Amino acid sequence: MSDERGKPGPRALGDVLSGLLENSGLAERVEQASILPEWGALVGEQIAAVTEPQSVSADGTLWVAVKTHAWMTELQLLEPQLLERLNGRSLRAPIRRIRWRLSR
Repeated sequence: MSDERGKPGPRALGDVLSGLLENSGLAERVEQASILPEWGALVGEQIAAVTEPQSVSADGTLWVAVKTHAWMTELQLLEPQLLERLNGRSLRAPIRRIRWRLSR
């Protein structure tokens, strides 16, 4: 936005942050990280009850803590379907794999 003299004028903070993220190359990473708070809605109550998403690495790996070995085995088998659900939101930088680790 600019005034009639062509000088930059006030802009909404959301627009400034969005532009900053795009220009810095961080927008895709922020988009990937948005999966963490939405985990329960994306994977369902049953899986959410025994897992906790922890982080997404730059290569698109989602790290998830799992409560038991039995669940870890089950979730490894379900990984293709879970990736499909997670990436169904048309992420610019998709989640490429999920790494499961036992909760402490």
